[in-house]
Amino acid sequence: MQIILMEKVVNLGQLGDVVKVKNGYARNFLIPTGKAKRATPSAIAEFEARRAELEKTQAEVLFAAQAHAAKLDGLMVQITQKAGVDGKLFGSVTNADIEEALKAQGFEIERAMIRMPEGPLKQVGDHAVAIALHSEVVANIVVSVLGEATA
Repeated sequence: MQIILMEKVVNLGQLGDVVKVKNGYARNFLIPTGKAKRATPSAIAEFEARRAELEKTQAEVLFAAQAHAAKLDGLMVQITQKAGVDGKLFGSVTNADIEEALKAQGFEIERAMIRMPEGPLKQVGDHAVAIALHSEVVANIVVSVLGEATA
């Protein structure tokens, strides 16, 4: 299906690009979330008429994400979990736990923004975690997992 992108989409294209994607990806994700429209002649003409407005909106969103990243960069979040004597956790620290810890410190972050390439944290210690605030803005924080002795 041919679509026109209404905003930048990672690994797909920039604002205004006309790209061909699988029908399901367009119908189930891109079009319902407002990231794209079908590339009909009328939709392309409408996009060209609104291009400056959309570019301004994208720039504002990017600027807001950069400001948020400046506050988050280098932040340390402490999470306490039960752990054994060897430092291995009973369970794990997931992106949901990190989201809750950030909310407790006053940062509104969606769980999907938290990038954990090695998966959930299963060891006591400091771990670097990336938070993708925008497709072009990534903030790096440190998650310090503290072991809680079991009684």
